[in-house]
Amino acid sequence: MQEDIKLFITNALLEDIGMGDITSLATINKEQKGEAICYVKEDCIIAGIELAKLICTQVDPLLTVLFEVEDGEFVSKNTPIGNISGSIQSILKLERLLLNCMQRMSAIATKTNYFVNLIAPYNVKVLDTRKTTPNFRICEKWAVKIGGGVNHRFGLYDQVLIKDNHIKAAGDIKNAVESCTEYLLENQLKIPVVVEVKDLEEFNKIKNYEIVDRILVDNFKPIDIIELIKHNSTHKTIEASGGINASNIVEYAKTGIDYVSLGDLTHHVNSIDISLKII
Repeated sequence: MQEDIKLFITNALLEDIGMGDITSLATINKEQKGEAICYVKEDCIIAGIELAKLICTQVDPLLTVLFEVEDGEFVSKNTPIGNISGSIQSILKLERLLLNCMQRMSAIATKTNYFVNLIAPYNVKVLDTRKTTPNFRICEKWAVKIGGGVNHRFGLYDQVLIKDNHIKAAGDIKNAVESCTEYLLENQLKIPVVVEVKDLEEFNKIKNYEIVDRILVDNFKPIDIIELIKHNSTHKTIEASGGINASNIVEYAKTGIDYVSLGDLTHHVNSIDISLKII
């Protein structure tokens, strides 16, 4: 993961800086030193502190970076959270990337933490999805973990997730699961297998397959999940998704499911307002 983060920072800096920060080069002496304070302008669960440190180090190892809070802490609005001192040109190079990352990551962590707390009494875990910003997934999923959530599969390569389109293309759900079983055996792969079902009939068809680690019930009503769990004689782990939000997540958690997955955690957030000011 460390190398992936480093590559992300490299590419993000290249996108922003290109051949150089022309404005800073034109207006500020390269030897000029100074200090900038970072502060949060909204209540939030802060996220991106460790990433911010890595960004600063990668831009200029001579910068001194001191944060007074850690990832996952609650921060109230108008709170200074740290400072960066050293080359002014270096600070201005990294300003936008650092803020963009922290603002979005803090928004995701805050939203995740809200859902986690809503269903905490029911021992149900909150999962993210692949509904993430291209080339920023590593940071968004990092933010979910900071907020108390759990990462679902990271991509198409680390978990089998047989969904409705796979089932349709395979002919039916049994064909899809049996083909998956053969593929994993032939390739000597041991990775998690999750299968989406659309109704109780599909659930009953696959619940006895040993290869299936978790069953995803998508767009089920809570009352239908309760009925389905009565048929869970093989004690498969159950994940619910689809149409779940703040107004109904508790009702889903009460059904006895193990996980709830929410694409909303990452694809529908408003960035937290965070500023970096030279003093």
